[in-house]
Amino acid sequence: MVPLHTVGFFLLFLLSFTPFVGPALALFMGIAFTWFFGNPMVALSSKTSKWMLKVAVIGLGFNVNIYDVLEVGRSSIVLTIVSITAIIGLGEILTQLFRLNKNTGVLISFGTAICGGSAIAAMAPVIKAKEHEIAVALTVVFLLNAIGLMIFPSIGLYFGLSDQQFAVWAALAIHDTSSVVAAAATFGPLAVGIATTIKLTRAMWIIPYTALAGVFWKSEEKASIPLFIVGFLMAALCNTWFDQANFVWQTLYAGAKHVLVATLFLIGAGVSRKILVETGWRPFAMAMILWIIVSSTLLLLIKDGYIS
Repeated sequence: MVPLHTVGFFLLFLLSFTPFVGPALALFMGIAFTWFFGNPMVALSSKTSKWMLKVAVIGLGFNVNIYDVLEVGRSSIVLTIVSITAIIGLGEILTQLFRLNKNTGVLISFGTAICGGSAIAAMAPVIKAKEHEIAVALTVVFLLNAIGLMIFPSIGLYFGLSDQQFAVWAALAIHDTSSVVAAAATFGPLAVGIATTIKLTRAMWIIPYTALAGVFWKSEEKASIPLFIVGFLMAALCNTWFDQANFVWQTLYAGAKHVLVATLFLIGAGVSRKILVETGWRPFAMAMILWIIVSSTLLLLIKDGYIS
């Protein structure tokens, strides 16, 4: 007989696919269930969430124009290089101040600078990071993603940000693509496409920065473009060049948004008390301070019109 809490977990997961559950609620449901009843299928939900996130991101590409992606990449080259380099440099300083393991500090900094878990996964083999170093960096970034999803829309409303301004801020300041898209969806429908485009364009910088790290670490490991980014670009191409099938693309886009919400339930279900205890306070404090400095600086620059 299937345990009752397993049935409850599965029913809430299915509920997350419906229009009645939004991104923030799905995340809260996952966290609350795990804290009170425990996650009955930790390994499976973790693996499933990773695949579902990739599917969701690809599907969101069906609402994006490929020329917008190219324009974002062209117009933001200087900002991207300066901001990524500055964040990694500041992360190195904080790593020294908090006396963190060097690899852990690099992974947290790289995840903060570009795109969270995907950046960490790409950088880890290049710097020969150990499993526990990767786990700590992913856990810290994961927790900050959850916080960002919960508080960013409220902060954006408080400061009177437009959909465009919020999308830029969320894409540059929130770590993972999933939380960027979810926060943008919570803030406003117009922000979603902009935020997704900016975030995935930024994610392409994983390659040159990991290649540069390989030179310093004398590593033979080579990073490759994550396949979900390629899928997103292909979906954007379909939406742009085959607009006669717009109904199909919009249907796939709508489905992707529901998949994203259900993914957030699984992500929330991964935040357990045990993870918080095992991570310790130093990596979290270092990542939190780095994130606060980065997000507040970007917010001021966007609000004042220096970043548009």
